[in-house]
Amino acid sequence: MLAGLLALTVAAVFAGAAIYVSVAEQPARLRLDDKALLQEWQPSYKRGAAMQASIAVIACILGLVAWWLTGNLAYLVGAVLIILPWPWTLLVMMPANRLLEAMDANTVNHEARTLIVKWGNLHMVGIGLGVLATLAFLWASA
Repeated sequence: MLAGLLALTVAAVFAGAAIYVSVAEQPARLRLDDKALLQEWQPSYKRGAAMQASIAVIACILGLVAWWLTGNLAYLVGAVLIILPWPWTLLVMMPANRLLEAMDANTVNHEARTLIVKWGNLHMVGIGLGVLATLAFLWASA
């Protein structure tokens, strides 16, 4: 089933990108001084959010198509799991995101570090959801 294999692949890309952010990018940025930390986070978040959001939508649609064509409930589970980072981000992460986006990156703001650490911890939920979606699609494809 092509849609199912594509859903699996795209969900794995989502999970891999999210893992990369938490194990490579976030620790590296936290070594920066407070001013550079915010200067790095702002454009990185903007690009990453656009990429991750579109990947999640594509994987969700592919999972729904696979579920529709096969009736395999695991595809539906994967589709739901891969789209859950959207409401998580909008309802839970967005207050910190908005504060960080509104900060002047050309001035030192010590609150930025605290918020970026919080953001990194909240980002772990997206990793979990992406990995669980990937596993659901893998299970459905087996």
